[in-house]
Amino acid sequence: MATIEECRAALDKLSDSMRGAEGDVRAAAAMDRSVSCHITDQDVTFAGRMTGGRIEVRDTFPGPPREKAQIRLAMTGDDLLALVDGELHFAKAWGSGRVRLEAGLRDLFHLRKLL
Repeated sequence: MATIEECRAALDKLSDSMRGAEGDVRAAAAMDRSVSCHITDQDVTFAGRMTGGRIEVRDTFPGPPREKAQIRLAMTGDDLLALVDGELHFAKAWGSGRVRLEAGLRDLFHLRKLL
């Protein structure tokens, strides 16, 4: 089971990857939205903003998200690490229910370029 520190490092790595993106992916990463990522097996939530082409984690707290972020992710820590490392394909994980993504329709349209 991935640790909280490993999950935080994976989010930082994802953020760095987004910052270096080009074209449509860069445009999608440039959205300004609140974001939460609930790590279900650790029962911890990382909350922050997607802004300026990166994810800024501003708070980490126990339990599910306290507020409804505009973009909400939920998965196990191991799945987060596998996604970021390219070992797990997002669409397959989402389709099978291993990863949950909730957002408005317009945001989902933009996020498909990132994921």
